[in-house]
Amino acid sequence: MATCPECDADVEVDEYDVNKGDLITCPECGSDLEVTSISPIELEAVSDEDEDELDEDDEDELDDEDEDEEEDWE
Repeated sequence: MATCPECDADVEVDEYDVNKGDLITCPECGSDLEVTSISPIELEAVSDEDEDELDEDDEDELDDEDEDEEEDWE
C-alpha cells in the first residue's frame, strides 16, 4: 500500500507487480503517479511538464522505428 502525494489516499500497489519508473493513476483523484521506490513503495506526482517529456520520448522512439522499417524495405 502506498499513499498518493496529491490527495493522501491509499493506493494499492503490489510491489512484485511494479517496477521503479512505472506510471500508475490514483483511483481517488486521478493524478498520474510515478513509482520512485519499490521497497518501501513510494509514489511521486508526475507534473504536466514531465508527461510532455515522456510523450516526446515516445514519439522519438516511434520515429526511430519508422526509419528502421523504411531501411528494411529499401
